[in-house]
Amino acid sequence: MSNTLTLGGKRIGYEVRQYFRQGDTVFFTFLFPLVMLTIFSTAFSETSFGVDANGDDVSAAAFYLPAMLAAGVLLSGLQNMAVDIAMEKSDGTLKRLGGSPLPVFSYFMGKIGQVFVTGLAQAAAILLLAATVFQVPLPTEPEKWLTFAWVFVLGVVTSAILGIALSSIPRSGKSATAVIIPITLVLQFISGVYLSFTQLPEWLQNIASVFPLKWMAQGMRSVFLPDTFEVLERGESWDLPGVALVTMLWFVVGLVASRLTFRWIRKDS
Repeated sequence: MSNTLTLGGKRIGYEVRQYFRQGDTVFFTFLFPLVMLTIFSTAFSETSFGVDANGDDVSAAAFYLPAMLAAGVLLSGLQNMAVDIAMEKSDGTLKRLGGSPLPVFSYFMGKIGQVFVTGLAQAAAILLLAATVFQVPLPTEPEKWLTFAWVFVLGVVTSAILGIALSSIPRSGKSATAVIIPITLVLQFISGVYLSFTQLPEWLQNIASVFPLKWMAQGMRSVFLPDTFEVLERGESWDLPGVALVTMLWFVVGLVASRLTFRWIRKDS
């Protein structure tokens, strides 16, 4: 076990370095939420998205900050993991690793560790951008940051596990982005990331409520938006127990799906 953990730690470092050496991956997973936050904050800089308890206007940057944090979790976990493993499976990397002495646990420890490290760095960059460039006031209550911590950790791990499961869908590494990116884009549009969730048709809200991104975004809103916005949520509540329950259910679904679908090589190879 000691050797397995040591190898896993080394794999985390290797995976992080590989991640930042891929320009397209860095843009579409790491920098994308920062770019979108900048665009929305600039385009709607003169628009008020509501008022807080003191009657002060809530800016576009403050309104979109929790949404971009949730989207970043999805991109760093699900999209990055699914595309990366599909490409490794296609180019023979997984086949070579499967025949090496590297323990399976160490491989996945490296993958999930990389998602956690890059996701944490991305969240820090988003918060820094919002606070310094767009002057978004960040919460000062410790309980708010505690909520952020468990929503972030649970969201990252769940997204990573689901990404492993989805990596079996693309037929090749070349088609991985074409298959995975549309899935993540659709989830973002129906889950309250780019559009206000309660403004969507009820039937679309019902569909989005099945998936974890809607709940991760809701958890982030409970941290960074004023409490006056709680009445705008479905059920007029942040429903943090629901956030935890649905996300954990998808974590279990991802574990089962990964166990059933993951292969070092494709069955038709």
